[in-house]
Amino acid sequence: MSFSSDTKKELCKSNPRPCCALAEMYGVLLYCNTFTNREIKIITESRALARRLPRLMKRVFGLAFDAQPSEGEKGKLNFAINSPEKIKKIFAAYGYDSEKLIAHQVNLSVLEDDCCRVSFIRGAFLTGGSVTDPEKRYHLELVTDHYNVSRGTFALLLDMGFTPKDISRNGNYIIYFKQSEAIEDFLTTIGAPVAAMKVMSAKIEKDIRNSVNRRVNCEAANVGKTAFAALDQIRAIEKLERAGILETLPEKLKETARLRKENPEVSLSELAGMLSPPVSKSCLNHRLRKLIKLAEE
Repeated sequence: MSFSSDTKKELCKSNPRPCCALAEMYGVLLYCNTFTNREIKIITESRALARRLPRLMKRVFGLAFDAQPSEGEKGKLNFAINSPEKIKKIFAAYGYDSEKLIAHQVNLSVLEDDCCRVSFIRGAFLTGGSVTDPEKRYHLELVTDHYNVSRGTFALLLDMGFTPKDISRNGNYIIYFKQSEAIEDFLTTIGAPVAAMKVMSAKIEKDIRNSVNRRVNCEAANVGKTAFAALDQIRAIEKLERAGILETLPEKLKETARLRKENPEVSLSELAGMLSPPVSKSCLNHRLRKLIKLAEE
């Protein structure tokens, strides 16, 4: 199962109050495939939602679907209502006149309480929403082909404290989130705290991996710098040897040159501790710079 399917399965475990069930069904209908005065059609791949829809329809309207998938049916599952009387009853529950409706919009009088607004958003997500696996990227969206519905939902989310973005694409109107924290808050609010925790865990793991990678890259860069610096120092020492100058230098510089040639891979700090007596890193660096300068001259 996908992360989005798992999230919808978690959401379908909720047991809303009567007013919230009405609001959830409202979101389901406004974001489903077809919601007109001639036909209502809901298509879903979620088995959990397929089990929930008949119960929700019966509880809210006292109605049954005219067509619904058989037990054990695979693939996309289709629910439909074609009865004019049933559609008229459903429309009336949301303050619509099925004979005069031109374009759907969110009737806020159905969503006066905060709990009902949350249920409406949950229903919208169940039929028109999706969320990407957080291991891959962060993206959650709500899609509808009703412009006024999308605008109404956008305003509702703003009123609930969210800051979504929106876009239109191929005749659909999309509200979306791309920040992990916003997706966590959204999922927690509509009743999917487990899914929200998975988003949070994925973000923490990514942050840890990125931190480790940065540290490894930094250490690799430091090792590279040390190696190149040591190579320059050894070349200078060998140049002084070939010119017969090294043996004429003070004992401290000769000891420094000998240790560097014998230990080309160690850092300045380690090399400084090998001297007798040990010296500071800055003191050793000064001696090595002196050898390089002598070789250049």
